[in-house]
Amino acid sequence: MVKGIIKSGVCGFTINAEAECQDGRHVQIKIASDCPNYRKIAAELSEVDAYQELFQKLHLGTVYQTFAKYSPHPGCPGPSGLLKVIEVAAGLALPQKASIEIWKEDA
Repeated sequence: MVKGIIKSGVCGFTINAEAECQDGRHVQIKIASDCPNYRKIAAELSEVDAYQELFQKLHLGTVYQTFAKYSPHPGCPGPSGLLKVIEVAAGLALPQKASIEIWKEDA
């Protein structure tokens, strides 16, 4: 089982994802979040084809299509984090910490 925690930023919401893949392609995913939008996404997104998600145009995958239906915030790092969890579960990447750090410097 692959696990990931995505901390979304200033909204304060966290997305917890667990994924398993038995055949190197079809990934079962469980999402838990305190974000009301991600609760809707979790109810709809339970299995994806890793190859369909990772090897086509960004906006055509099930993860981004489902995200677009329920989330009003396109800057959310959630979909990207979920895709990282999916690719590791399918054996298409090694587990590795990923992050986005943003700060403002005064002039």
